[in-house]
Amino acid sequence: MRNQIQMVSTAALAVALQLAVGLAGAAGEGGSSGKKDRPSRVEAIEGSKVKRVTVTEKAAKRLDIQTGEVTKEADQLSTPYASILYDIGGGTWVYTMPQPLTFVRHSVVVQAIKGEKAWLKEVPPPGTKIVTVGVAELYGAEKGVGH
Repeated sequence: MRNQIQMVSTAALAVALQLAVGLAGAAGEGGSSGKKDRPSRVEAIEGSKVKRVTVTEKAAKRLDIQTGEVTKEADQLSTPYASILYDIGGGTWVYTMPQPLTFVRHSVVVQAIKGEKAWLKEVPPPGTKIVTVGVAELYGAEKGVGH
């Protein structure tokens, strides 16, 4: 299982690197590469080790960011499996969307994976919007890959 997690983490990081570099290059499209033209902004969250990632509408469209939500079924919480991010240390995360175009990484504990769903022990509350497409790219932006 650990080898699978490492392979997924490595693959996700490689994708994030490629797309983050592409996003960094997109900032220069149109002849301007100033900070205000960047496709993403990363800000520290006081008292937290994770950061807030805000993207422009153009970047969200380019990455095809899609969302789902945390659901509760028979007293168990689940999320689409596609929303789960495995970091290099084997930690599991999802990106929540507290407001439009703004994303925050949230630690989760995966209890089981069945088909397209991940059943979770620790998770944001039911109804929380989470990213299902564009997860690796947001992680790359948060970590500064390509910037």
